[in-house]
Amino acid sequence: MRRKTNDTGTHRTRTTDRRRTLRREVPGTVGLLADAGDFAAMRGYRSFTFDDHRDYLHQVDGLLRSLAAQGIHTTVALFDPDEYAQYCGEHGLDPDTAETRARFTAELAGSGAVLPYTGQPIDELVPLLVDEAVRQATWEYATGLLTEVGRCADCGEDIGRASFERATDALERLVAGAPPGHHHFVCSVPTEAQQLVAVLHAETTDDPDTPPRVEGREGLDFVTVLAAGLALGGPGGLVVRSTAEGRGDRVHGWRLDRGRLIALSAAAVFNAYCTDADTGDPVAPESGVEYCPGYEVDAPGPHH
Repeated sequence: MRRKTNDTGTHRTRTTDRRRTLRREVPGTVGLLADAGDFAAMRGYRSFTFDDHRDYLHQVDGLLRSLAAQGIHTTVALFDPDEYAQYCGEHGLDPDTAETRARFTAELAGSGAVLPYTGQPIDELVPLLVDEAVRQATWEYATGLLTEVGRCADCGEDIGRASFERATDALERLVAGAPPGHHHFVCSVPTEAQQLVAVLHAETTDDPDTPPRVEGREGLDFVTVLAAGLALGGPGGLVVRSTAEGRGDRVHGWRLDRGRLIALSAAAVFNAYCTDADTGDPVAPESGVEYCPGYEVDAPGPHH
């Protein structure tokens, strides 16, 4: 009988250990109220028991650290109270329950702004998550513009698709024309609803057998925003700042005009880089920075 009891206890221990091991293979998602205003909105629900945003962030930080210590992979999702209320209305759910918030958060993992938790302090994680939300919203809006722009009245070609192909080719030329080093590209396109901005980082070498290194997600975002600018045919701008060991930074620039990417002169690049975008006031040029003309990157397309 004693042996049977020991066997039963050993079996239970093994089962518990196996379940703990399996739990480490089940990912988790934590919904984060990054903004104080969003936090205040959630306080309207009785089941949401936090009353101080800083303390809430501190508790989330502790939870993330605890999950990481258990070997559990966790993603952090930006929790939007307005989207939450809409979700509850569409699905007929009571918004004032922890279960509903958990269900909404689980769905955010597949569609919302999310970041993997890698041990970042909460004060670093919050701005990263907000930036990710802006990036995703920009990409979604630019994609919508490309979808809605329609077809060419002359040849019937899908302007959005053609613009995306031209933007992809232009990015390849941009990277290929940059000198060896690290490059920081910024593309800005004003629209009726918002200012679209995309950032891209690339690394190039003088070895012809070493291809340029471009972050895949950044590349897609950048091409999509540039394509939207080409398709709309309105104003916009693009600059690249190149850094390499042993020499000063170099800045090249282009402007978007009627569906074309036009290289700027060195003087125009200087004026654009040394002017405050909000006030129009001149800004002192940076020491050691060379303002250079843009180089040809965009072949004329049929749609203007």
